Amino acid sequence: MAVKDPTAVERANLLNMAKLSIKGLIESALSFGRTLDSDYPPLQQFFVVMEHCLKHGLKVRKSFLSYNKTIWGPLELVEKLYPEAEEIAASVRDLPGLKTPLGRARAWLRLALMQKKMADYLRCLIIQRDLLSEFYEYHALMMEEEGAVIVGLLVGLNVIDANLCVKGEDLDSQVGVIDFSMYLKNEDDIGSKERNVQIAAILDQKNYVEELNRQLNSTVSSLHTRVDSLEKSNTKLIEELAIAKNNIIKLQEENHQLRSENTIILMKTQHHLEVTKVDVEAELQTYRHSRQGLDEMYNEARRQLREESQLRQDIENELMVQVSMKHEIELAMKLLEKDIHEKQDTLIGLRQQLDEVKAINIEMYQKLQVSEDAMKEKNEIIGRLEDKTNQITATMKQLEQSDKDLLTQTRTIAMSFVKCASNEAQHQYKLVKDISF
Repeated sequence: MAVKDPTAVERANLLNMAKLSIKGLIESALSFGRTLDSDYPPLQQFFVVMEHCLKHGLKVRKSFLSYNKTIWGPLELVEKLYPEAEEIAASVRDLPGLKTPLGRARAWLRLALMQKKMADYLRCLIIQRDLLSEFYEYHALMMEEEGAVIVGLLVGLNVIDANLCVKGEDLDSQVGVIDFSMYLKNEDDIGSKERNVQIAAILDQKNYVEELNRQLNSTVSSLHTRVDSLEKSNTKLIEELAIAKNNIIKLQEENHQLRSENTIILMKTQHHLEVTKVDVEAELQTYRHSRQGLDEMYNEARRQLREESQLRQDIENELMVQVSMKHEIELAMKLLEKDIHEKQDTLIGLRQQLDEVKAINIEMYQKLQVSEDAMKEKNEIIGRLEDKTNQITATMKQLEQSDKDLLTQTRTIAMSFVKCASNEAQHQYKLVKDISF
């Protein structure tokens, strides 16, 4: 017979147990007819089976003091892949009674079941197999098709309601043992075929337990190997420590030698400093003598500089006076040009006014000539009117005898006519005088 792969047998056994656990939980919950609590036996067995499924193929992770396997690492990864899982992850971290990663993982499973999102969370996890490879071996249940089948079975748990008290429950010290008696039936209720199936399942479970024991033995042997390697590394460290102590002794000897050399160098330096001090004093005397001559040269140069500065100041003042006079002359020239332009404009305006007055005088003279001609015509009219008056007077005298009333009326009319003509002539004469004036 071909030898079966032990890991495949383990995955098949865990898948069958998960099927039985989920099916029994759903059937018992529906028959139970109310919300499930933490003490419900099928629910407790379901969490134990899920814990075994998640632990299958889990890599041994190195911690500070020892090596351990925990399912909290991959479950903690869910909150990065599924944002809605951040709430239950934060709630699990804030629970005061949990001290171990396994306790946090058990609390996380219970909260996910109450939210009815356990299938969604685990589905997001098994999709990212490259991330799961950091926590599981390549033959683990979560890395194979059996993990996807279990996630599909978990969808059926959404039909049940659970109210679990996680805060006061001791999840760190619980022992996760599967109770197979819950999934076995009496011989009276099943036939021989079913009995054979149960026996095969029991044998598979026995093989699973043996394989688990073999795996634990291999883990223990690997731990012993690591302990041996640690002892060897400890021995190596001790040897390195001895070598380091020898190096320290050598360094101390070198330090002592360097200090003695430093003392010799210090003495030589002090002697050199004394010689240098004598040379510096001699150079200082020479510098003082040369400094006196330089001071005299400096005073003479300073005096010459003061005289040249005074001469330059006088020249600058005179230049400023010349510049101010030049500005005043330019300003006077500008004012004179402006006055000349204004007088030229005034002369042009007066000439224009003179021309206008001449034109007006010529026009008035012409009007005076016209008025004199009109006056002559008026005088001629007056002469003619006087002649007519005389004629009328003669006629009136002739007619006076015939009708006095008519004569009186004629005289009145004639006098009024003469008076009107005289007034009109005087008015014309005054008008001519006014115009000529």
